[in-house]
Amino acid sequence: MVFIRNASTYLGDRFKNTFLFFCTVLIFCGTTTKVSSQTISNTVPDTILVNKTTEATVVQPIIVGANQTEAYLPLLEGKNIAIVGNQTSIILKYPNITALSDDEKGIRSLKIKQYTHLVDSLLSKNIKIQKVFAPEHGFRGKADAGELVANGKDIKTGLPIFSLYGKNKKPSKESLTGIDIVIFDIQDVGVRFYTYISTLHYVMQACAENNIPLLILDRPNPNAHYIDGPTMEPEHTSFLGVHTIPLVHGMTIGEYAKMVNGEGWLGEGLKCEITIIPVKNYTHQTFYSLPIRPSPNLPNDKAINLYPSLGFFEGTTINAGRGTEMQFQIFGSPYLAIEKYNYAYIPKPNFGAKYPKHRGEVCYGNDLRKVPRLNRINLDWLVNAYKNSKDKEKFFNTKSFTLHAGTQKLQQQIIDGVSVTQIKKSWSKGLTKYKSKRKKYLIYK
Repeated sequence: MVFIRNASTYLGDRFKNTFLFFCTVLIFCGTTTKVSSQTISNTVPDTILVNKTTEATVVQPIIVGANQTEAYLPLLEGKNIAIVGNQTSIILKYPNITALSDDEKGIRSLKIKQYTHLVDSLLSKNIKIQKVFAPEHGFRGKADAGELVANGKDIKTGLPIFSLYGKNKKPSKESLTGIDIVIFDIQDVGVRFYTYISTLHYVMQACAENNIPLLILDRPNPNAHYIDGPTMEPEHTSFLGVHTIPLVHGMTIGEYAKMVNGEGWLGEGLKCEITIIPVKNYTHQTFYSLPIRPSPNLPNDKAINLYPSLGFFEGTTINAGRGTEMQFQIFGSPYLAIEKYNYAYIPKPNFGAKYPKHRGEVCYGNDLRKVPRLNRINLDWLVNAYKNSKDKEKFFNTKSFTLHAGTQKLQQQIIDGVSVTQIKKSWSKGLTKYKSKRKKYLIYK
């Protein structure tokens, strides 16, 4: 059973906070207008999109599920709660205003980082949170990719933390004992090998097995404006891909949960009872600038947009910017032909990459920070890197690359010299089938 609940539907918009911004924009609920100098008055919104012009085009602000407290607090009162969350589980106090360049070649973000963590907010309202389940990178989002995240205790709140990464990817029956409802609130980026949707699967499975309802506070998918990539083959199922979906799936967490239920992916006839608090004023084509990095190596909008394309490099000898401050915005390797590339850097240990690939070595490659925003996967960088590699025999880590791609075919196609056009054509049947299936579960246009 799925319930989709919206704050305005049940309780109406009661927010009356007024505040001034130097960018001077006027927001009217339900209207789009031209203004030059006014005051913002609205509900604690998430994102306002404006043009970089004197007169700003006012767009209704995106309001994420977590900000719509009136819609879900009645579901929590008097109950024992468990939260699946991390550093992105936040309630924004003020808008996140994003200016888009006229030519869309770059994105300049004005971040207003004033927020309350969901856990802190609920505790302040006397909601009985009993424990936290943490995904990859941990509750505070500080662990490296693939690093073991241990059980522990949150220093700030004293709440027990149970890791859902490593050996125990699914909440155990014992850890759910006494829990009346589980909340899932994690910012995803819409890529199959980004492991938060795998965590969602196992949380739904555990809730279904123990007859515990799941409350999903939905958030926008910053890569929802397109669907692309190879569809995962069942024989390559792993934590980097639990379901047979394309690499870029074009759904929010809430929509994806509906698909997991509807397609029977939990197994053994299981279905999870879910209630979704949907995002307000959002479509799949709406640009969304994340107010906080979703994981250590996705520091900004550009990295998030390039991640589906550069993520393939994780299964090769190419460093995708880990060990720099430009993660997933540059790539390089000591084994690439110097004369073919115009950029060089040296990876060093840093936040999110204690042991980066090619640590301390000069890597030759490309700087992609000025590449226009992508609406498809770019395979040219991967194919050309293979062609220009000094040692093609060692270019692929076959196991890792296959798990990221979801198929062995892509590696073989690249080795065989198949063109990018032909490779993409081989994806079309799987994409068509998936898009037809996806339609049944959409919450947003």
